[in-house]
Amino acid sequence: MTGRLNGKTILITGASQGIGAAAARHCAAEGATVILVARRQKRMEKVYDEIVAAGSPEPFAVCFDLLTAEENEFAQLAATIAEATEGRLDGIVHSANYFTALSPLDCQTVAAWVKQYRINTVGAMGLTRAFLPMLMQSEDASVVFVGESHAAKPQAYWGGFGASKAALNYLAGSIADEWSRFEHLRANVLIPGAVNSPQREQTHPGESKSERRELDEIMPDFIYWLSRESRGRNGETVYL
Repeated sequence: MTGRLNGKTILITGASQGIGAAAARHCAAEGATVILVARRQKRMEKVYDEIVAAGSPEPFAVCFDLLTAEENEFAQLAATIAEATEGRLDGIVHSANYFTALSPLDCQTVAAWVKQYRINTVGAMGLTRAFLPMLMQSEDASVVFVGESHAAKPQAYWGGFGASKAALNYLAGSIADEWSRFEHLRANVLIPGAVNSPQREQTHPGESKSERRELDEIMPDFIYWLSRESRGRNGETVYL
Protein backbone atom coordinates (compact mmCIF):
# COMPACT_ATOMS: atom_id res chain seq x y z
CA MET A 1 0.00 0.00 0.00
CA THR A 2 1.19 3.51 -0.79
CA GLY A 3 -0.53 5.69 1.81
CA ARG A 4 -2.84 7.37 -0.69
CA LEU A 5 -5.33 8.17 2.08
CA ASN A 6 -2.86 9.20 4.77
CA GLY A 7 -4.42 11.67 7.17
CA LYS A 8 -7.95 11.21 5.87
CA THR A 9 -10.96 10.14 7.92
CA ILE A 10 -13.49 8.05 5.99
CA LEU A 11 -16.92 6.91 7.17
CA ILE A 12 -18.22 3.66 5.67
CA THR A 13 -21.75 2.33 6.08
CA GLY A 14 -22.56 -1.37 5.77
CA ALA A 15 -19.04 -1.92 7.06
CA SER A 16 -19.71 -5.30 8.67
CA GLN A 17 -19.59 -7.35 5.45
CA GLY A 18 -19.23 -7.35 1.67
CA ILE A 19 -18.17 -4.20 -0.15
CA GLY A 20 -18.34 -2.09 3.00
CA ALA A 21 -16.00 -4.36 4.96
CA ALA A 22 -13.56 -4.63 2.04
CA ALA A 23 -13.57 -0.85 1.58
CA ALA A 24 -12.90 -0.37 5.29
CA ARG A 25 -9.90 -2.70 5.26
CA HIS A 26 -8.41 -1.17 2.11
CA CYS A 27 -8.97 2.44 3.17
CA ALA A 28 -7.31 1.71 6.49
CA ALA A 29 -4.42 -0.02 4.74
CA GLU A 30 -3.94 3.15 2.67
CA GLY A 31 -3.59 5.20 5.84
CA ALA A 32 -7.13 6.41 6.52
CA THR A 33 -8.78 6.48 9.92
CA VAL A 34 -11.95 4.54 9.18
CA ILE A 35 -15.30 4.98 10.89
CA LEU A 36 -17.21 1.68 10.69
CA VAL A 37 -20.99 2.07 10.71
CA ALA A 38 -23.25 -0.99 10.67
CA ARG A 39 -26.15 -2.69 12.42
CA ARG A 40 -24.41 -5.99 13.23
CA GLN A 41 -21.98 -5.38 16.06
CA LYS A 42 -20.21 -8.77 16.11
CA ARG A 43 -19.48 -8.70 12.40
CA MET A 44 -18.30 -5.11 12.67
CA GLU A 45 -16.03 -6.00 15.56
CA LYS A 46 -14.40 -8.66 13.37
CA VAL A 47 -13.60 -6.05 10.71
CA TYR A 48 -12.31 -3.74 13.44
CA ASP A 49 -9.99 -6.45 14.75
CA GLU A 50 -8.72 -7.25 11.24
CA ILE A 51 -7.80 -3.61 10.67
CA VAL A 52 -5.98 -3.35 13.99
CA ALA A 53 -4.19 -6.68 13.44
CA ALA A 54 -2.95 -5.44 10.05
CA GLY A 55 -1.24 -2.50 11.74
CA SER A 56 -3.47 0.12 10.12
CA PRO A 57 -4.72 3.22 11.98
CA GLU A 58 -7.14 2.22 14.72
CA PRO A 59 -10.71 2.69 13.46
CA PHE A 60 -13.88 3.82 15.19
CA ALA A 61 -16.93 1.53 15.24
CA VAL A 62 -20.52 2.69 15.70
CA CYS A 63 -23.69 0.58 15.69
CA PHE A 64 -26.36 2.51 13.84
CA ASP A 65 -29.66 1.46 12.27
CA LEU A 66 -30.51 3.35 9.08
CA LEU A 67 -33.89 1.66 9.00
CA THR A 68 -35.25 3.47 12.05
CA ALA A 69 -33.06 6.58 12.29
CA GLU A 70 -34.77 9.96 12.30
CA GLU A 71 -33.41 13.52 12.30
CA ASN A 72 -32.29 13.43 15.94
CA GLU A 73 -30.42 10.13 15.53
CA PHE A 74 -28.54 11.35 12.44
CA ALA A 75 -27.62 14.58 14.23
CA GLN A 76 -26.45 12.70 17.33
CA LEU A 77 -24.31 10.36 15.22
CA ALA A 78 -22.66 13.33 13.52
CA ALA A 79 -22.04 14.97 16.90
CA THR A 80 -20.51 11.76 18.30
CA ILE A 81 -18.20 11.33 15.32
CA ALA A 82 -17.23 15.01 15.35
CA GLU A 83 -16.18 14.72 18.98
CA ALA A 84 -14.21 11.52 18.36
CA THR A 85 -12.38 12.84 15.28
CA GLU A 86 -12.03 16.48 16.39
CA GLY A 87 -14.39 17.48 13.60
CA ARG A 88 -12.47 15.69 10.86
CA LEU A 89 -14.28 13.90 8.02
CA ASP A 90 -12.95 13.64 4.47
CA GLY A 91 -15.22 11.09 2.86
CA ILE A 92 -18.21 8.76 3.05
CA VAL A 93 -18.81 5.43 1.35
CA HIS A 94 -22.53 4.66 1.22
CA SER A 95 -22.42 0.86 0.88
CA ALA A 96 -25.26 -0.12 3.23
CA ASN A 97 -27.97 -2.02 1.35
CA TYR A 98 -31.30 -3.62 2.11
CA PHE A 99 -32.46 -6.35 -0.25
CA THR A 100 -35.34 -8.79 0.16
CA ALA A 101 -35.67 -11.08 -2.86
CA LEU A 102 -36.24 -10.97 -6.58
CA SER A 103 -39.95 -11.46 -7.17
CA PRO A 104 -42.87 -10.38 -9.38
CA LEU A 105 -44.79 -7.29 -8.33
CA ASP A 106 -47.74 -9.26 -6.92
CA CYS A 107 -45.37 -10.92 -4.43
CA GLN A 108 -43.82 -7.65 -3.24
CA THR A 109 -45.12 -5.67 -0.29
CA VAL A 110 -45.35 -2.01 0.59
CA ALA A 111 -43.40 -2.72 3.79
CA ALA A 112 -40.50 -4.24 1.83
CA TRP A 113 -40.40 -1.25 -0.53
CA VAL A 114 -40.37 1.17 2.39
CA LYS A 115 -37.47 -0.66 4.06
CA GLN A 116 -35.45 -0.67 0.86
CA TYR A 117 -36.01 3.04 0.31
CA ARG A 118 -35.27 3.80 3.97
CA ILE A 119 -31.85 2.17 3.93
CA ASN A 120 -30.81 2.41 0.28
CA THR A 121 -31.87 6.00 -0.34
CA VAL A 122 -33.16 7.92 2.69
CA GLY A 123 -30.33 6.68 4.91
CA ALA A 124 -27.72 7.96 2.46
CA MET A 125 -29.46 11.34 2.31
CA GLY A 126 -29.74 11.58 6.09
CA LEU A 127 -26.09 10.77 6.67
CA THR A 128 -24.77 13.07 3.95
CA ARG A 129 -26.92 15.92 5.24
CA ALA A 130 -25.86 15.37 8.86
CA PHE A 131 -22.16 15.25 8.01
CA LEU A 132 -22.14 18.06 5.46
CA PRO A 133 -20.74 20.64 7.91
CA MET A 134 -17.75 18.36 8.57
CA LEU A 135 -17.25 17.63 4.87
CA MET A 136 -17.33 21.35 4.13
CA GLN A 137 -14.41 21.87 6.54
CA SER A 138 -12.26 19.26 4.79
CA GLU A 139 -9.63 20.39 2.30
CA ASP A 140 -10.66 17.54 0.00
CA ALA A 141 -13.87 15.55 0.54
CA SER A 142 -15.39 12.76 -1.52
CA VAL A 143 -18.72 10.97 -1.11
CA VAL A 144 -19.09 7.64 -2.89
CA PHE A 145 -22.49 6.04 -3.46
CA VAL A 146 -22.44 2.31 -4.23
CA GLY A 147 -24.92 1.85 -7.06
CA GLU A 148 -26.56 -0.99 -8.94
CA SER A 149 -26.74 -1.59 -12.70
CA HIS A 150 -30.48 -2.34 -12.59
CA ALA A 151 -31.11 1.18 -11.35
CA ALA A 152 -30.34 2.54 -14.82
CA LYS A 153 -31.90 -0.34 -16.73
CA PRO A 154 -35.24 -1.48 -15.27
CA GLN A 155 -35.78 -5.23 -15.34
CA ALA A 156 -38.49 -7.62 -14.22
CA TYR A 157 -38.49 -8.73 -10.58
CA TRP A 158 -36.02 -6.09 -9.32
CA GLY A 159 -38.90 -3.94 -8.04
CA GLY A 160 -38.22 -2.03 -4.85
CA PHE A 161 -34.49 -2.62 -4.80
CA GLY A 162 -33.93 -1.36 -8.34
CA ALA A 163 -36.27 1.58 -7.77
CA SER A 164 -34.56 2.58 -4.52
CA LYS A 165 -31.18 2.43 -6.23
CA ALA A 166 -32.49 4.55 -9.10
CA ALA A 167 -33.52 7.08 -6.46
CA LEU A 168 -30.01 6.85 -4.99
CA ASN A 169 -28.56 7.76 -8.40
CA TYR A 170 -30.82 10.81 -8.51
CA LEU A 171 -29.81 11.76 -4.97
CA ALA A 172 -26.12 11.51 -5.85
CA GLY A 173 -26.60 13.55 -9.01
CA SER A 174 -28.55 16.22 -7.17
CA ILE A 175 -25.90 16.49 -4.47
CA ALA A 176 -23.13 16.63 -7.09
CA ASP A 177 -24.92 19.47 -8.87
CA GLU A 178 -25.30 21.41 -5.62
CA TRP A 179 -21.60 20.91 -4.91
CA SER A 180 -20.42 21.87 -8.38
CA ARG A 181 -19.52 25.34 -7.09
CA PHE A 182 -17.11 23.86 -4.54
CA GLU A 183 -13.71 22.66 -5.71
CA HIS A 184 -13.11 20.57 -2.60
CA LEU A 185 -16.39 18.56 -2.59
CA ARG A 186 -17.49 15.81 -4.95
CA ALA A 187 -20.11 13.04 -5.12
CA ASN A 188 -20.00 10.08 -7.48
CA VAL A 189 -21.68 6.70 -8.00
CA LEU A 190 -19.65 3.50 -8.34
CA ILE A 191 -21.36 0.40 -9.75
CA PRO A 192 -19.39 -2.73 -8.79
CA GLY A 193 -20.99 -5.22 -11.19
CA ALA A 194 -20.54 -8.95 -10.64
CA VAL A 195 -18.46 -9.37 -7.48
CA ASN A 196 -18.30 -12.00 -4.76
CA SER A 197 -20.49 -10.29 -2.18
CA PRO A 198 -23.32 -11.57 0.04
CA GLN A 199 -25.86 -9.58 -1.98
CA ARG A 200 -24.69 -11.00 -5.31
CA GLU A 201 -25.09 -14.48 -3.89
CA GLN A 202 -28.70 -13.62 -3.06
CA THR A 203 -29.56 -12.10 -6.42
CA HIS A 204 -27.70 -14.65 -8.55
CA PRO A 205 -27.76 -17.96 -6.60
CA GLY A 206 -27.03 -20.05 -9.69
CA GLU A 207 -23.95 -18.07 -10.63
CA SER A 208 -20.54 -19.62 -10.07
CA LYS A 209 -18.02 -17.70 -7.99
CA SER A 210 -15.57 -18.05 -10.85
CA GLU A 211 -17.87 -15.81 -12.92
CA ARG A 212 -17.46 -12.97 -10.43
CA ARG A 213 -14.55 -10.78 -9.43
CA GLU A 214 -13.18 -10.77 -5.93
CA LEU A 215 -13.91 -7.67 -3.88
CA ASP A 216 -10.21 -6.85 -3.61
CA GLU A 217 -10.08 -6.39 -7.38
CA ILE A 218 -12.37 -3.34 -7.32
CA MET A 219 -10.95 -1.70 -4.21
CA PRO A 220 -8.26 0.30 -6.09
CA ASP A 221 -11.15 2.13 -7.78
CA PHE A 222 -12.65 3.02 -4.40
CA ILE A 223 -9.29 4.31 -3.20
CA TYR A 224 -8.94 6.46 -6.31
CA TRP A 225 -12.36 8.06 -5.90
CA LEU A 226 -11.77 8.74 -2.20
CA SER A 227 -8.27 10.12 -2.69
CA ARG A 228 -7.15 13.53 -3.89
CA GLU A 229 -6.39 11.90 -7.26
CA SER A 230 -10.08 12.18 -8.23
CA ARG A 231 -10.33 15.84 -7.27
CA GLY A 232 -12.35 17.73 -9.89
CA ARG A 233 -14.38 14.68 -10.98
CA ASN A 234 -17.92 15.19 -9.77
CA GLY A 235 -21.35 13.83 -10.68
CA GLU A 236 -20.10 10.73 -12.51
CA THR A 237 -21.56 7.22 -12.61
CA VAL A 238 -18.74 4.73 -13.02
CA TYR A 239 -19.10 1.05 -13.89
CA LEU A 240 -16.19 -0.85 -12.36
